[in-house]
Amino acid sequence: MSAVVAGDRRRTIRRRLPWWLLAVVLLALAFVWVFPFIWMLSASLKSSAEIFAGGLGLVPETLQWENYSRAWEDGNFRVYLLNTVIVTVATVVIVVVRCALAGYVLGRYKFPGSRLVIGILVATLFVPTGYTIIPIVKLSLELGLLDQLSGMILALAGGANVASILIYAGYFRGLPQELEEAAIVDGAGFLRTFSRIMLPLSMPVTATVGILTFLFTWNAFFLPLVFSFSNPALRTVSVGMQAFVGENSTDWPGMAAAGVISLLPIVLLFAFMQRYFVEGIAGAVKS
Repeated sequence: MSAVVAGDRRRTIRRRLPWWLLAVVLLALAFVWVFPFIWMLSASLKSSAEIFAGGLGLVPETLQWENYSRAWEDGNFRVYLLNTVIVTVATVVIVVVRCALAGYVLGRYKFPGSRLVIGILVATLFVPTGYTIIPIVKLSLELGLLDQLSGMILALAGGANVASILIYAGYFRGLPQELEEAAIVDGAGFLRTFSRIMLPLSMPVTATVGILTFLFTWNAFFLPLVFSFSNPALRTVSVGMQAFVGENSTDWPGMAAAGVISLLPIVLLFAFMQRYFVEGIAGAVKS
């Protein structure tokens, strides 16, 4: 009897062995994927000498918490972080409202030239971002917005955002027509139907577009750099990293601490919103 049980156990182990191997391989790949962030977190708690002497070691000899205070106060990241939050939140709101309206019209209404509009939007995906910086800066200068956070917000929110518009359009196209018909019977107009019925139903897509816009705006470098050339107080966290690079030396521990500070909000946001992000992408693709 024991021999039979042992044989069954061996067969079970052989049958499950490929899954264990797959799990080990995936864990190894996950570690390689997150290793740069783990190393940066470790480097933010080391001294400069320890960073260069320790190589890829992850355990600091002594915890250098003053790196964070130096990044926060001396590196002025308390101001840069506030600027980034203001610019990112305002940009996300503008982009979500604008793309939701455009996607609703393109997804629910048939009008002459609708396919042409979609074609033009898709064509803008192939235009390099660098080509648009000069006209954006020129227009902002003419409007007197070049040295203001409001100008930076409008510049970042004024892009085509083609992917976001198409995600909304695909989602709205899949909703039942009876929803709008019932709203019209109740006397609702275009804006009321959109704001009271369609937009609340698109919350998974809104979460997806919000996360994508948040990531893009938070990590934006070229436009914030141009808008903060003459006023360093307008720098965002991505541009503020330059504060740790001197003519003759670089404060690597301070830069690592600043990098952890700038990445922490993104990690927390995605940790709380990843379910909505996946649902929004899946819903748009299904539609």
